[in-house]
Order: sequence, then structure tokens, then C-alpha cells
Amino acid sequence: MPNLNISRLDFARKRRQLTQKKLAELAGVTPNTLSRLAKGITLDPSMETVTALAKALGYPVSFFFLDDVDELHEKQVSFRSLKAMTAGQTAAALASGALGYLFNDWVSTRFNLPSADLLDLRDEDPVTAAASIRRHWGLGFRPIPNLIKMMEAKGIRVFTLSEGKNVDAFSFWRDGTPYIFLNTLKSAERSRFDAAHELGHLLMHAHGYTDGADVERDADSFASNLLVPREDLIANLSQVRSLSQIVASKHRWGVSVPALARSLKDSDILSEWHYRELCKQIAIAGYRTKEPMSMEREYSVLWRKVLEELWRERFTKESIAAELSIPLDEMNSLLQGVLGERTAPVKANARGLRAV
Repeated sequence: MPNLNISRLDFARKRRQLTQKKLAELAGVTPNTLSRLAKGITLDPSMETVTALAKALGYPVSFFFLDDVDELHEKQVSFRSLKAMTAGQTAAALASGALGYLFNDWVSTRFNLPSADLLDLRDEDPVTAAASIRRHWGLGFRPIPNLIKMMEAKGIRVFTLSEGKNVDAFSFWRDGTPYIFLNTLKSAERSRFDAAHELGHLLMHAHGYTDGADVERDADSFASNLLVPREDLIANLSQVRSLSQIVASKHRWGVSVPALARSLKDSDILSEWHYRELCKQIAIAGYRTKEPMSMEREYSVLWRKVLEELWRERFTKESIAAELSIPLDEMNSLLQGVLGERTAPVKANARGLRAV
């Protein structure tokens, strides 16, 4: 039998946001035993010890005897809310990214998934970048009815985040494939804006992510201009007389009330004074925390088709998790938010998705 892979033990510990002391306590082993394992002093622990650690982590024993996981590093990733995250949340989110491409790699051996059709827009300002990708994708000035579906068709892999409200979203490139992880605990409109924000990072900051308010403002500006093109906004909402008018109009572009108000201001449809007055009304109405007349949430089309095809081959989420040697709850954390609740598979029809 191969030796225990200590790096995988550390990976699972970080994913579960456990300290070594807490893991030792949950597994019923001494801290010294775990410390000696982590430092590589003990190379051949008893199967009883490994089983206890695996049970405490909720991972199958087989996970800890495979090759190293190709882990993500913080500098590879664009985090939407890094300052609000604890070190444990950051490490767990990075680990979820690695699990995402483990799943993607496994699926890619069985299907021809869409390849990336993005541009390198690092030298363009956010407004120009949004116009460039719209032109490249043939969108014109019309609204985007389903952003996740469009991004998946352009080769972006979209997964769910399960680290709580402090982690909004993040994105990264790996081996020429772009990934976006979304927090689906937020409203449908805000999650959609997060997706557009991360697309901005993938396009404008592909050469290396950097921290800073300017970078985040650029991604916000890109998202606003991608989702609400100025030309379409002027054509359909050239005058604003009340907050209720904004609420009634937001569904055209699939954005939140505050986001649409900001777009109206940036497009010079609202004066600075009018915008500030509307912001006060938005705050009083509670629309910064609860979206009125919320739109229907967007879900993944790609992963649904993949799972339906695999289901026809008698693959379930449980059997896929077993193939990857990961817990079922990790499979669900990656996919549940972007798949939505399904009681039964729909009629399998994977047009555009070919088995290898």
C-alpha cells in the first residue's frame, strides 16, 4: 500500500477549516501524533490512525493515498472580498477551487467541453473592455438574458462557493481554462453582477491578480457596462421620475436596484443630486439588503447536461464522488447552487456536448 500523502491530509484539514489541534481532538489522537505526521517524522501511521483522521475530516480514506492535489495559491486568484475573509476562509475557498478543477478534469476525459473564447483585454479600460467582449461575442447592445449560460458556452467553468457570506466570488485561470466560483446565498441579481465582475477580472487581469480598490472598481465598472450597455439604457430609460420606475425597469437588464441607479448616474441620465436622493430612498426602502421583485436565479446549463448524460450511463453524484475519492458533500458544495434543486433528471438532451 502507498504511503499516506501528508499534503492531502493538510489540504482536507484546510478545506474543513480545522486547526491541527482541533483535528487531533476530533480524531481522538494526540496533538503530538498529528504534529509528527505533518512534519514527516512519522511516515507510516497505523491504519487505525488514518481512518480516525479521515472520519474526522469527512473524507474517504482513499483520498489520502493519491498523488498531490494541484493546489491554488492566493496570487492566482481574484477574491471579491479578500479583506473581509479570515485566513481559514481563504484557505478553504482556495481548496474548493482545487476540487473544482479535479471535477472538471474528470469530466473532460469523458466529454468535449467548450474551450475558452475570451480576449486579453489587460490594456483596455473597463468601458472599452465591456464593449470589446460584447462585440467579440456578437451581443450588440441587447441585454444578456442568461449570463451563466453564455459564460459556459464561452468556456468558463462556473461553480458554487459554500464558505458563507464573507466570500462573495472569485475567479482564476488554470491551463487555459477560466473558472468562476459564485456565492449563491446572495440575491439572483447580485450573484449575476458578481459573475460579470469576475469575468472582468478574467479578461482584464489575466496576467496576474493584484489587490487594491482600483482593480475592484475597474471590475465593477466592467460588470455595469457589460450588463447595462449605455446605448440600450438611453433607448429604454432615458428619463427617471421615481424609484418605482427603476424597480419596474431593472428586469430588462437583470441587475439590482442600486446597480441600475448607478448605471443611470454613470450614463448622465441622473444628475449627482438626483442620484444621491434616490440612494437615500433605496436605503430607506431596504433595497440594499433585500431586492424587490427579485428575478429568477440563473443556473448552470453545462453541468446539468453533463450530469444528465452521466446519469444515462448510470453515474450518480455519489459514484462520481467515489471516482474522485472526495465526499459527496464536496460534490454538492461545488454544484448545488448552480444546478438548483432537482427532484428528477429532465429528458436528456446534451446538444452541443459530445462524449469523448
